[in-house]
Amino acid sequence: MRATKSSRSATAAGLLAIVLWSSMVGMIRLVTDSLGAIGGAAMIYSCCAMLLSVTVGWPKFKDFSRAYLVTGAVMFAAYEVCFALAIGLADTPRQAIEVGIVNYLWPSLTVVFAIVFAGQKASRLILPGIALSVVGIAVVLGGDAGLDITGTVDNVRSNPLSYALAFAGALIWAGYCTVTKMFANGNNGITPFFVLTAVSFWCMYLLSGREPMHLSFTAIAATLVAACAIGFGYALWNVGILRGNMTLLAAASYFTPVLSAAFSSLMLATALGLTFWVGTAVVCFGAILCWLATREPKAAVGVPEEDGSLDEQSGDEKSIDEPTVVRSLLGTRVECAITIVSDHRSAPRVPIDVGSGR
Repeated sequence: MRATKSSRSATAAGLLAIVLWSSMVGMIRLVTDSLGAIGGAAMIYSCCAMLLSVTVGWPKFKDFSRAYLVTGAVMFAAYEVCFALAIGLADTPRQAIEVGIVNYLWPSLTVVFAIVFAGQKASRLILPGIALSVVGIAVVLGGDAGLDITGTVDNVRSNPLSYALAFAGALIWAGYCTVTKMFANGNNGITPFFVLTAVSFWCMYLLSGREPMHLSFTAIAATLVAACAIGFGYALWNVGILRGNMTLLAAASYFTPVLSAAFSSLMLATALGLTFWVGTAVVCFGAILCWLATREPKAAVGVPEEDGSLDEQSGDEKSIDEPTVVRSLLGTRVECAITIVSDHRSAPRVPIDVGSGR
């Protein structure tokens, strides 16, 4: 199918969202270095909540199921707290980048949750996919020694809280994806969820002894840039997911760990060895195998007889409808309304609930 100009522009918008979100680990670390792990996160999510109120807007709460509104909100806030604190509490910039990679276990865990709790069918690729994701994390945490169990254990012991938060975040986000799939019903609560997250951080800040915030031009600028990366990222992803080439966007998003590590390395002035990049690539490959394990062959798509072409709207819908499982690695930044269908030929032609938010 020939891509229309608007479809190409929407796809470009979605790809730009991936780039923006890939900068988040480095941005959060820059802010928390000056404003503290909790205070810095509170500032980022407060600014982001205000920006999302403008770019995404507020939903109608009457359309939400109580299960999604309560469970989804709590899990979303819990994940963001784990994610931001894991980065902020890291002892070194390299460790902050490492916990960011640990967080990217969530795509593989999401597939496992979908199989266990949602009855998703999967091929045998799921086993090597999960195994490679775990091995990739071990290589990253092993440092320059690579796949070294002793080195990995020692590394985790040096700051168990930060690594535990990153892993807990991956588990929580995988659970959030499942809850969203089951109870969201096409609704998007990203703005109120971010407000809840900001309030949670401020409560933690007030109860934790109010660690000092060293305000500076760099800290304020990094806070605003981080908030804009999230807010505008959501807006651009909304365009891409609804009107762009979803298959291309989903595939591109699986390389987010590599892009995120590259940005973080530059922003935090931290050199990363070859073994780190190998481990990151293995994590990406494992996540891709998990994704492929849940895909089914495409059904033949009929072409209208009138003029032998598809209009722009149907073309956009088809790009969303083709994959049996359409998910994005941007769960850290994209509201995971994962469409899991056992037979995509009977799937309704409706936009996937990711565009309205995360």
